[in-house]
Amino acid sequence: MSDLKHDWTLEEINQLFAMPFNDLLFKAHSIHRENFDPNKVQVSSLLNIKTGACPEDCSYCSQSSKHDSGLEREKLMQIQQVKEAAKKAKDLGSERFCMGAAWRNPTDKSLDLVIEMIKEVKDLGMESCVTLGMLSESQAAKLKEAGLDYYNHNIDTSKEHYSNVITTREFQDRLDTIDHVQQAGINVCSGGILGLGETVEDRASMLQTLANMDQHPNSVPINLLVPVPGTPFETMEKPSDIDFIRSIAVARILMPKSVVRLSAGRTDMSETMQASCFFAGANSVFYGDELLTTPNVTQSKDEALFKGLGINMHQHH
Repeated sequence: MSDLKHDWTLEEINQLFAMPFNDLLFKAHSIHRENFDPNKVQVSSLLNIKTGACPEDCSYCSQSSKHDSGLEREKLMQIQQVKEAAKKAKDLGSERFCMGAAWRNPTDKSLDLVIEMIKEVKDLGMESCVTLGMLSESQAAKLKEAGLDYYNHNIDTSKEHYSNVITTREFQDRLDTIDHVQQAGINVCSGGILGLGETVEDRASMLQTLANMDQHPNSVPINLLVPVPGTPFETMEKPSDIDFIRSIAVARILMPKSVVRLSAGRTDMSETMQASCFFAGANSVFYGDELLTTPNVTQSKDEALFKGLGINMHQHH
């Protein structure tokens, strides 16, 4: 991994963003081809194991108890429900099963229940991923012991813009949790959201934070904001398709060996837009009908898209 760069300057990244679009895409795609099969996309499924009533105030999120987005609060799901959902996802071709709980941080008691769920997913022969909020060192170690493959903890946006989006925690809290996860030897899944009112410089800064970590996150989700009615960001303006594709390309150049995931917001993306993202270096998607609380592309639509592009979903068997 010695050929990976961890000392990107903001100026270097801004220069990438400023490249002519065709040159940027050519550069990103060339790097993509060196490191990955350009016609393969990794597919993950996402399940919300505990919805709503979160004490954080993330301005984009329907699950915050501070916003009235009409979302029903739910208790932590039963093991059996999770097992059935994971089995269904596996049958549809997903190789990784991700579980999200709307917590600021898990209690040790609730962590034990999530560990049971992780074991069920592992027993099905799938990779496991959870996102549970902030973790202590000991909690990260416990998850590693349970066999967890990936922990998702997005940095959301740049450190400069962060407090405009979230005030109930600090940007550094995000980095601390990611550090605990990496120290425990668990793969990190960390990215951000475009469309939070950030500038291009903010996008560069966010990607700089990810690319300059001691280890690049193994998985980098790039989300397009889905404005949720009832949240402070319900009227946010979306970045243009070209700006979004540029961000995917820059992420690919900065983190050549990481999987870049086209995450939330895919429902509003045309086939051409998604195809451009795959060309620019995205090679992972969430597969299944819902992402936590926002709709996702239906499976049949995805199958048609992949078929039309000659893209295979990764299959382990």
